[in-house]
Amino acid sequence: MPPTLAGANLVVIGGSSGLGYAVAEGAIAEGARATIASSGAAKVEAAAARLGNQAAGVVADVADGASLEALFAAAGAGGPVDHLVFTAGDWSRRNPGPVAELDFDAAAAAPAVRFWGALRAIKHALPHLAEGASITLTSGLVAHRPMKGRGFASAFGGAVEHLVRGLAVDLAPIRVNGVCPGLIATEATANFPEEMARRFTQGQPIPRMGQPAEVAQAYLYLMRGAYTTGQVLFVDGGRLLT
Repeated sequence: MPPTLAGANLVVIGGSSGLGYAVAEGAIAEGARATIASSGAAKVEAAAARLGNQAAGVVADVADGASLEALFAAAGAGGPVDHLVFTAGDWSRRNPGPVAELDFDAAAAAPAVRFWGALRAIKHALPHLAEGASITLTSGLVAHRPMKGRGFASAFGGAVEHLVRGLAVDLAPIRVNGVCPGLIATEATANFPEEMARRFTQGQPIPRMGQPAEVAQAYLYLMRGAYTTGQVLFVDGGRLLT
């Protein structure tokens, strides 16, 4: 029998929109039940309603351990959590600026969600995870395609991928993997000028922005793929090749 997510219990942090919502939607379509979590109550409630009766929404703050413990206690009330997916990000703090002008307080806060938030979520998830559970994190292409003035962002983007590899060994047999998306048409990129998006993607083998449902397939595979750990899947339209 091919692997399936039917009956699986998953938590998607960042699941009220964008990639996280697409992952939850895809998993539910395969018969899973999903708890989506984010810090915005209205967005969580609306997203859970759209996903239907196999979804639950919980407001959670990745900077607050008690909030995360409550999330996993709720998600695990009906049985262990089989999969944790972390897609949360903070676009307002993603780039503290060039080194010559670096505000170190801002720089220290920049990885608060994507790196420290992910690690804090994993810590509080561990008592609730099933044997052989999976964890899937999210990095970004800036880790591999550094941009002028964004050296710090490149460094902490790469830190997420090293966390994937380190935790795959440290937490085994729990599987830990990551997804590295390219430029994706989500709410976060909705206000990108069309010309900017075209310049970013025109040299790619697939010269367009990706769709959340396309990237979600990588997360779904990493949940199903019981012999895959310590890996980062690139879903970038071939951007890394240009």
